Amino acid sequence: MTQRDRDRLMALQQAHKRQITQKQAAEQIGCTERHARRLLKKLKSVGDKAVIHGLRGRASNRKRSEPARDKIVRILSQEVYHGFGPTLAAEYLAHKHKIKIGREALRQLMMDAQLWQGRSRQVEEVHTWRERRSSRGELVQWDTSDHDWLEGRGGERFYLIHMIDDATSELTARFVPHDSTEENLRLLKTYVETNGRPVAFYTDKASLFQTAPKIARDPTQLARPEREPLLPPTQIGRALRELGIVWLAAHSPQAKGRVERSFQTAQDRLVKGLRVAGVTTLEQANRYLETEFVPWWNQHLKVVPKNSTDAHRPLDREHDLAASLSVVETRQVTNDYTIRFDSRLYQIARSDIRTGLRGANVRVESRLDGSLKVRFLQHYLSVSQCMVQPKQNLDSAPAVRKPQPARSAPPALKQAHHQFLAAPAALPLWKAARIDRTRTTDTLEE
Repeated sequence: MTQRDRDRLMALQQAHKRQITQKQAAEQIGCTERHARRLLKKLKSVGDKAVIHGLRGRASNRKRSEPARDKIVRILSQEVYHGFGPTLAAEYLAHKHKIKIGREALRQLMMDAQLWQGRSRQVEEVHTWRERRSSRGELVQWDTSDHDWLEGRGGERFYLIHMIDDATSELTARFVPHDSTEENLRLLKTYVETNGRPVAFYTDKASLFQTAPKIARDPTQLARPEREPLLPPTQIGRALRELGIVWLAAHSPQAKGRVERSFQTAQDRLVKGLRVAGVTTLEQANRYLETEFVPWWNQHLKVVPKNSTDAHRPLDREHDLAASLSVVETRQVTNDYTIRFDSRLYQIARSDIRTGLRGANVRVESRLDGSLKVRFLQHYLSVSQCMVQPKQNLDSAPAVRKPQPARSAPPALKQAHHQFLAAPAALPLWKAARIDRTRTTDTLEE
């Protein structure tokens, strides 16, 4: 009997002895006068047990039978459900095995079967709470998580990119093989085509979003300079600027806690969902993400914003999405109207040659679909790749024949030649040459 039961029993006994009225006893017990009279009548028949509920100590009528409890334990004891919590396990039991059971009842059952260990809540480090933005599309948090999503299945490791709306927690996500500029631009393209242009993106200070400053500092100087030099934007920063989207940098992981907590949920529920679905490849993971996880997230975890106005803006005529979401570099046109890009030589078409093009800088866009576009001012130029003659490999080239030394003349011919040069010029040149030729012939015959 609890202390509350003792207090109720004392009030009933005082009313039974007519020390207090039934109305006063009802007020002390916290019930109506009618129920107080019912308890007094029960007190006369069963005694002090009148204040104890009749079902106390008895099994609930809704309690599952032992075979049903054993069936649930056998299902959750499988390797595929290892690490499932009561909430997630209850959802999978209802969805896949058609067994409906409450979360708290399943928690008690899993704790009895040693499939789950209860944890006492502890006060963690407290951070200042920031209120959500009021409208959808006003601020979108953007980050990437590196995790073993397939738990070693298939031997493939990839990344998960999250874009979560700050006002509604609406999720846009994709698995990518590399956390590169191109893959992030592809997800940005999907987001803008689906929702429009948000007001701002909130990310960390990764090299994809911010160029690292290169400053030679004195090792003895601990303080950073007051003003950092103006750095060129990254490819993603340039794309956001061209689309009119503000980029905001978070100074700590706690500052973008909404997207960080979304990764904690994904690393628990998504990993186990991929395990149950038997996913082993990147394509299967993205298919499960698009058909199962993201719809579940946007159905159960999405909240209603304070302001129903959508802050997303449509693409205007001045916005070329394919051109903005590409890897852009600058090249200089040579005198023969060619440019070199990615170790290849491209020739500008004769019909697109215009005044001021020679020696000018052009914008080279390497687009996400693999095409290459070259723009000069506001005009796109037609280019074609030049077939450059490959350099000869010196190892496979035929051996070059060395030049043979010139043969020396016979001694007699050398002597006659010197005599001719030393002879006086008394005779004409043609006669002297004939005499010299005759002497040389006689010398050779001998």
